[in-house]
Amino acid sequence: MKIYQVDAFTDRIFSGNPAGVCILPTVKDDTWMQNVAAEMNLSETAFLIKKEDGFNLRWFTPKREVDLCGHGTLASAHILYETGIADKTKEIRFFTKSGVLKASKKDDFIELDFPLEEDKETDAPHGLMEGLKVRPVYVGKNRMDYIVEVESEDIVRGLQPDFEILKKIAARGIIVTSSSSESGIDFVSRFFAPAYGIPEDPVTGSAHCCLGPYWKMRLKKDEFMAHQVSERGGFLKVRVGKDRVYLGGRAITVFCADFRGI
Repeated sequence: MKIYQVDAFTDRIFSGNPAGVCILPTVKDDTWMQNVAAEMNLSETAFLIKKEDGFNLRWFTPKREVDLCGHGTLASAHILYETGIADKTKEIRFFTKSGVLKASKKDDFIELDFPLEEDKETDAPHGLMEGLKVRPVYVGKNRMDYIVEVESEDIVRGLQPDFEILKKIAARGIIVTSSSSESGIDFVSRFFAPAYGIPEDPVTGSAHCCLGPYWKMRLKKDEFMAHQVSERGGFLKVRVGKDRVYLGGRAITVFCADFRGI
């Protein structure tokens, strides 16, 4: 059995968001997968098992399993295409806790077909603004995350959150976003998930399932170029459909290792 590390949502090594990818020959129990994810110590490690019509896919942070992960799915599709396990001319189907997800090659990008995760406006819970240390323009919540819009890209880039406060927020994570001042970029964001053992996630595909419809309402368009402005940083093409969000990104393999902890 082999395990891979892939930098997702980038075409340059040591940037984007690193994910582990493990293609399992047989079913493994949850404790084993959680231990592997903790050993990899990446924001997510993806585990795949081949099915007749696709792959079962699960994602684990170093602390717990998550229901949806964009960069782990992109990394998985990249490895399946790169190793020849999947035909580059055909779509890959992933069976997950968030339903059927799809991936397909679009020139040098891989496009992911993900569920739309629209937010609803809400009051900020206790500790959210204290933890972020910002004044919000808007606060919303979907089934997984809070989304906070702030006034400018400079505020997003300059955030220095108090993670001890934010880890007490009852949510998977917190998206902070603003319109972009960069040429060719529509909006920027950062993503914090300290309750899941991830103080800041470098590039979060699943957050854009919320960011896409959010900025569609405000910018009156349905195709975007997005920049997640973490220290490593990454870029995504975002296209919003009726009830789906299409995320385009590149990926690059960092290493492949033989896994002996079977």
